[in-house]
Amino acid sequence: MTIQFFLLMGVAGCGKTTVGRALAERLGWAFYDADDYHPAENVAKMAAGIPLTDEDRAGWLERLHALILECLRNDRPAVLACSALKEQYRRVLLAEAEGVQLVYLRAGYDVCRQRLAERRGHYMPVSLLASQFEALEEPAEALVMDASLGVDEIVGQILTGAAASNSLLEQGGEIEPG
Repeated sequence: MTIQFFLLMGVAGCGKTTVGRALAERLGWAFYDADDYHPAENVAKMAAGIPLTDEDRAGWLERLHALILECLRNDRPAVLACSALKEQYRRVLLAEAEGVQLVYLRAGYDVCRQRLAERRGHYMPVSLLASQFEALEEPAEALVMDASLGVDEIVGQILTGAAASNSLLEQGGEIEPG
């Protein structure tokens, strides 16, 4: 399998967006943040401190799945930061999607709580973090990264891990993992 798409997953505050942007920049690929695809109702619900239900997430997951397939079908390598907390969500996101590498940014509650408390301009309140950890089903098959490491170190480990098990597509050829 040639990797053409990275899906970075984990709870709020684990660094999905920060690491995802850095990875996309390093590869010269597009970056997408799943938060940008939530309908206004979902954003309002989360901003009010109300956890989303599986029903709330259904349309959002379908939009993200369509984005993944569009990128793959049009040979547009990309990175997507998305919580993808449950196995059933990942099944929706990855259905018929060959060439996607799942990366799980594993972080402890205290690390995420601190990051969320310091974050400005985002609708996700610290009060929803516990519900994220409760919903989390760690993936059986993913590159697992320690989210408490530095961004550059995580990006390097993702590239090394992906290169060890697959080949990476980049405009112009192979990339160097280091």
